[in-house]
Amino acid sequence: MSNKNARVEIEFCKVCDYGGHCLALAKQIKNSNPGAEIICKKGRQGSFEVVINNKLVYSKLQTMALPDYEEVVDVVTEVSQGAEPREIKGQQAVNCAIS
Repeated sequence: MSNKNARVEIEFCKVCDYGGHCLALAKQIKNSNPGAEIICKKGRQGSFEVVINNKLVYSKLQTMALPDYEEVVDVVTEVSQGAEPREIKGQQAVNCAIS
């Protein structure tokens, strides 16, 4: 079992005020994977995209929902143990209304 530090990039919608979601997810990942590198960056309208080691594993732009944080943490843990990043299926419901 190798121990690799996962690199997690989270692109979030500033208009939708998802910065707090990004920070909450980052904290949850760090609690289980202290060596993980996590980058929260403002991005496209409606976005909450999760990229692990340069592979897109979750796209709110495609699903219209935020990812299940526990599943994101599980994937980061798997990657830290040497696995390839896998797509995240679990979701939370959320609305982003732009007026």
